[in-house]
Amino acid sequence: MLIYGLINSAVLALMALGFNLTFGISGVANFSYGAIYVVAGFLTWTLINQVGLPYFPSALITIVAVGIAGVYMYRLILKRIRGLVISEVIATFGIGLVLLELLRYLGFMGFEYSLPMFIKGSVEIGDTYVDIQRLVIIGAGILLITALYLFTHHTKLGLAFRGIAQEEHTSLAVGINPDRIASFSMGMGSALGAFAAIVILPLGTITVDGGYDVLINALSVCIVGGLGSTFGVIIASFIIGYAQTMTATYLSPHWIMIVSLCAILIILAVKPSGILGHQKELEERV
Repeated sequence: MLIYGLINSAVLALMALGFNLTFGISGVANFSYGAIYVVAGFLTWTLINQVGLPYFPSALITIVAVGIAGVYMYRLILKRIRGLVISEVIATFGIGLVLLELLRYLGFMGFEYSLPMFIKGSVEIGDTYVDIQRLVIIGAGILLITALYLFTHHTKLGLAFRGIAQEEHTSLAVGINPDRIASFSMGMGSALGAFAAIVILPLGTITVDGGYDVLINALSVCIVGGLGSTFGVIIASFIIGYAQTMTATYLSPHWIMIVSLCAILIILAVKPSGILGHQKELEERV
């Protein structure tokens, strides 16, 4: 339970980081995030099986293509309604529905849609056998969190991201274009969703309905941790990840999604800003 709880926590963190990044920088809750995750999986599968490209070039092309699509999603649609929260939610959710149902219409359904594992085989940890791919997920989560920290603290664009997140109007005074940075955050958030899909989907098959599950899991982690707080997302990933693992072990795997929904309800009733939501606000003010 300890080992698979850790793996599940890493999966949830990878799923949520892209959604959290976009919201934390631009303030846009990207409800098409689950669809982007699934589209990335099917695009990678298509490049490998239909175009004939090797795995890693296919993955790289997918991440770049999805990131560019995220940038233009903001510039063509969200830029016109930015600040209108309900309109943003409706627009992004509508985009997600269109993408998922289009995939369903095109016939992307069945067990043949799956991505190959990076490294086949398993290792024994204690008395537990663990697929190497699951260990890759843990390593990818650590690598991604470290890279995001270095990016936001030691690059010009990353510092502009932090500036917009802390105070958009003051950032304008020092020459930072909020719409430009917001479009980049949407692109980077989408690319992180594609990265998560490429790392996680080899564990199972790619399904259209999986997009809804990914969106719910990402929302639950971000809301519990505090929207916009990366450290909060990490903490919430461990809480929900181990709760899901214990639920699957002692009750049934069918109850796993209920854990995410209950976590949202409980945190909204007890502390609507999330575990570290208030701390993030104080940090930004300082």
